[in-house]
Amino acid sequence: MNAETLAQVLRPIEGMFDPVNYPNLLIGLGDPDDAAIWRLDDQRALVVTTDFFTPVVDDAYDYGAIAAANALSDVYAMGGQPFLALNVAAFPPDLPAKVASEILRGGAETALQAGVVIAGGHTIQDKEPKYGLVVVGFVNPQHMITKGGARPGDVLVLSKPLGFGTTTTALKRDKVDKKDLAEVVGWMKRLNKTTSELALAFGVRGGTDITGFSLLGHGCEMASASEVGLQLYFHRIPFTSGAQSYAEEFIFPGGASDNRLYFEPQVQFDPAISEASMMLLFDPQTSGGLLLSVPPEQVEGMLASAAHAGQPLWQVGEVTAGQGLQVLP
Repeated sequence: MNAETLAQVLRPIEGMFDPVNYPNLLIGLGDPDDAAIWRLDDQRALVVTTDFFTPVVDDAYDYGAIAAANALSDVYAMGGQPFLALNVAAFPPDLPAKVASEILRGGAETALQAGVVIAGGHTIQDKEPKYGLVVVGFVNPQHMITKGGARPGDVLVLSKPLGFGTTTTALKRDKVDKKDLAEVVGWMKRLNKTTSELALAFGVRGGTDITGFSLLGHGCEMASASEVGLQLYFHRIPFTSGAQSYAEEFIFPGGASDNRLYFEPQVQFDPAISEASMMLLFDPQTSGGLLLSVPPEQVEGMLASAAHAGQPLWQVGEVTAGQGLQVLP
C-alpha cells in the first residue's frame, strides 16, 4: 500500500484515539513513527510493532530471517530494546511443511540473535506465503528516538547501503548476479541492534529506519515531523554492488514509482542527478538501515565507536533550517 492510500485508510480512525484521552500513549496513530509507544512510568515505556510481508528472496530460511530482522528494526529505530515476539504467518495449504518450518526457523534464529523470545503466534491459510513478527520492547521515554527529533546542524548518518529493492526485483526478473544477491541478503538479515545502541549512547533523538517508503520517503517524514530540512549528498550515499547497474536498466519494484509520485513534490534535486539515480533514492528497502540525526559534537565519537564495533556508518548529509529535502551531487 502506498503512502497516499495508507493515509486515506487511516484517516477515519485517527480521531477515535485522541492522545488527549490517552496521556500514556506517547506515539500512536497520528505519528509517522516506526512503532507505538506506551508509557509505564517515568523510566519505562513499551514499544510495540508488527510487520510482515510476502517473500523477497527464494530461500525460505533467508526469507524468515529477513522478515524477523525487518520487524525488530522498528523497535531499534525508536531506541528500544526488544524482548518478546509473536509469529504472524500465512501459508498456502500446499506449501511443503519443510519450507514453512525453514521460514519459521529463520525468524526464530534471528530473534535469538537479538535476545528476543518468540512466545507464540498465529497462522492462517492464504494463497501466498506471508511472514513477520509482532515485537514488544522497552524504551526509556526520556531517551526515545523519533522522526520528530532532528535539529538543524545535526549530521545525517546511514547504517546500511541502498539497493535492496532493485536487486530483489532483478531476482524476480531472472537478471540478478548471484554475488549481488548474496550481498543484499547479508545486509537485509543484519540487525540494527548495534546502530541503535550507538545512537542512544551518543544522544541521538532523531531517526527512522529505511524501509518501504525509501530513503527519500522516510526522510520526508522525518523532515516534516521535525519541522526542518534535510540535505543529502548523492556521492556520499552507499549502494550495494549491483544497484546502480540495475537502476540503469530501470529494474525497480512498483513501489519505487509510488514513492516518487507521493514524495517527489517535497524533494528538490540538483540538475546533475540522473533519472536512474533519482529512482534509486525512491527504491523501497526491506530491512534497511537506520537514518539518524546525530548532534554534530557527537559525530566523531560515534563513528569511532562504530568502527570499533564493526558497524559501518556513512555520513550522508545534514539537517538544515527550512523544510523538505534537497539532493545534491
